[in-house]
Amino acid sequence: MHDDGLFDEKIAATYDDDKGISAPEVIEPAVDLLAELEGGGRALEFAIGTGRIALPLARKGVQVEGIELSRPMVSRLRAKEGGAEISVAIGDMVTTDVARRFSLVYLVFNTINNLTSQDAQLACFRNAAAHLEPGGHFLIEVSVPPLQRLPVGETILAFDHGETHWGVDEYDVVNQNFSSHHIWLRDGSYERFSVPFRYAWPAEFDLMARLAGLRLKERWGGWKKELFTQVSDKHVSVWQKVEG
Repeated sequence: MHDDGLFDEKIAATYDDDKGISAPEVIEPAVDLLAELEGGGRALEFAIGTGRIALPLARKGVQVEGIELSRPMVSRLRAKEGGAEISVAIGDMVTTDVARRFSLVYLVFNTINNLTSQDAQLACFRNAAAHLEPGGHFLIEVSVPPLQRLPVGETILAFDHGETHWGVDEYDVVNQNFSSHHIWLRDGSYERFSVPFRYAWPAEFDLMARLAGLRLKERWGGWKKELFTQVSDKHVSVWQKVEG
């Protein structure tokens, strides 16, 4: 790992190519819900990345700022229309303080899992709470751990298998960690990229929120406010900062 974390120039250059996170039908419901929660104040995105969420949210009139560890990702944001107008603090989402308060702090697409210890995830919740005005909201989008889909006795689950990309998650259920392994076929050669993660169940995130002075307000199964059920593969959860 280097100063930009895992997201160096090579990863940043192709990050927006993933239609699973960048297609309009993925972006638009997320932006609509975030704009609704922001409620006329300001929004802060932890791990703002290339601005795939922040830029369309800003175009809806929301004042958006960001925190991002990877300079190459921020460079991609800056190169986009409107990207130069968004204030971004270079740093991690656990300790960086932008010295302003917001009505909404949000963290999308499983990024909470990039923090690979319980202490770091709890610190992220506390940093979010510290940036919120009383009554403000902290939102995360994250997958539900798919352990029930693991074959008995197995620790590896494939999540993609196409002609040019293969992806598998390798789980350590004792320590609540997993690694995502990607293999791409590009220009006749294979490239591999692995990312370490820590998974947590919704109830554990709720406890982190309580320890940070937040209380659960909403939990949906997706950005369109789908019902969250025992078969939901992800959740969009919103906690509110306790006033007083």
